[in-house]
Amino acid sequence: MNSEFTIAVHSLALLANLPDHMASSEHIAKNVCTNPARIRKIMSILRKHGFVRTKEGIGGGYILDRDPRELNLAQIYETISSGTLKPHWCTGDPEDTCVVSSKMHCVMDQIFNQAEFHYKKYLEQITIQSVLDQIKQP
Repeated sequence: MNSEFTIAVHSLALLANLPDHMASSEHIAKNVCTNPARIRKIMSILRKHGFVRTKEGIGGGYILDRDPRELNLAQIYETISSGTLKPHWCTGDPEDTCVVSSKMHCVMDQIFNQAEFHYKKYLEQITIQSVLDQIKQP
């Protein structure tokens, strides 16, 4: 898992909290506690997938381009972090004569694929609006 997913969810929740208002990358970065360049990178991906719109220049920035009640975290995960649940490196050697070493990568792939499937199903139930509603609870 990487932090881009968390940053994307945080940024989109912030934009949902500012309906009809633009937020600059500097404003979002300050709220998220990261640097504006990192925000611009993530927001660029979100823009390409239709989650946000942008306006350049003075008074420009980002605005949510989806209904926060319909935008679920699985959609964001698919866009930003799909496949990151599984580590890049796996133990074992498929060429090894040891049954454990030669099959471990296949078994771990299945485990991570199933975990990601169930994780996405869980994330489908959570919308940006429900995140924002939880944040606003006393």
